[in-house]
Amino acid sequence: MCNYSPPLQINDDYILSSIRKVTEHKNKDNISRTAAYFEFFKAYSEIKWSFLASMVSRNAGWNMCDLEGIWLPKALSNEYRKILFLTYERANWLIFDDAFPQLLLYHYSTKLGRPLFHLGRKFNISKYIENEWLFFWKHRNEQRLLDALIINEQNLIQRPVIQHKMYKSLVFKSFSFLFQDWLHFSTVLFPTMDGTLYGLSAYNFRQLDSRIKLGKKLGSLLFSNELFPQFYQFSVSTEHTGSRIDYEQYFPYKKTRETPFLRTIYPVINHHRSSVELWDKHRKIKNKWLKPEKSPENAELTAWYKNKQKQLEAGVTIYRLLVKSE
Repeated sequence: MCNYSPPLQINDDYILSSIRKVTEHKNKDNISRTAAYFEFFKAYSEIKWSFLASMVSRNAGWNMCDLEGIWLPKALSNEYRKILFLTYERANWLIFDDAFPQLLLYHYSTKLGRPLFHLGRKFNISKYIENEWLFFWKHRNEQRLLDALIINEQNLIQRPVIQHKMYKSLVFKSFSFLFQDWLHFSTVLFPTMDGTLYGLSAYNFRQLDSRIKLGKKLGSLLFSNELFPQFYQFSVSTEHTGSRIDYEQYFPYKKTRETPFLRTIYPVINHHRSSVELWDKHRKIKNKWLKPEKSPENAELTAWYKNKQKQLEAGVTIYRLLVKSE
C-alpha cells in the first residue's frame, strides 16, 4: 500500500484525483483486480471484504477462462461465450469501480486520522454504504462492514447487469445458462495448498437475495478459524492466472491444464458508465439481508469437484444432443 501514501500536504482534490487514477489503473482486467483486492487486505486485514473479493475474483477469472478451455467451446457457441465473458467482465468491473474508491477512502482516512467517507459521493457511492463506513469507523464492527459491502455490491449490479435488457435476454434467460445452473458448474471455490477445495454452489444467480445470502455464507467460510490460514497461504503463494491450473497444480495427482491463461486470450475491455443511478434510492434494505449466515458444515468439495470434472464431458455431450433436438 506504500504507493498510496499521501504527501505531507494534502487536500480533497488530491485525494479524489489519486483515487481515480489508482482505481482506473487497477481496474484493467480480472488479474489486476484480484491482485489489488488482496494487496489491500494484506495492508488492512480488518477490511475482510477485500479478501473475499479477491477470492471471488479468482473464481470469476477461472469461469472466464473455462469459456475458452477444452470443454465449453464444444457446447457453447462463440457468440454466446463472448457475451458470457462480457457479463462476467462487466459485473466485476462495476463492482471494482464502486468498491475500490471506498477502500482507498478508508486508507486515506486512516493516514489522516479522520473519516473521509463523505467524498464517496464524488464516486456515486450509495448513502447506505457511506453510513456503514462511518459506523465502522466509530465501532470497528468488522463483520457488519463485511456484510454491508456484500449487500451494497450485489445491489449495485442488479439493474445494470442482472436486469439489463441485453444480458437478461441473451444470458440469464438462455437455455445455456439454465443448463449450467442445473449442473451446478457455477461454484465458488476456495482452494488450499494441500489440494483440498472448499466452497459453495451459486443457485438462482439472478436473484438478489440468493446472491447476498451466498456472499455472506462464503464470508463465514473464508474467515472460519480453522480454514482461513490455509486460504490465506494459498493466496500468498499462488499467482492468479485465470487458469484452473492455479489450484489443480496442488492436487496429489498430475492434472493436465485444460483452461488457458486469461491474458493470453482476452483483451482489455474499455468500460464506461453513461449514467449512474444510486440503488438505495429505489430499493430498501431487507431485514433478512442483515441476519448472520453460519459457515456451512459440508463445504469441502474436493471429491465433488473431481466428480464434476468427470461429468463435464458427459454433460457437454448431453447438452449438444438437447440443442440438436430443439
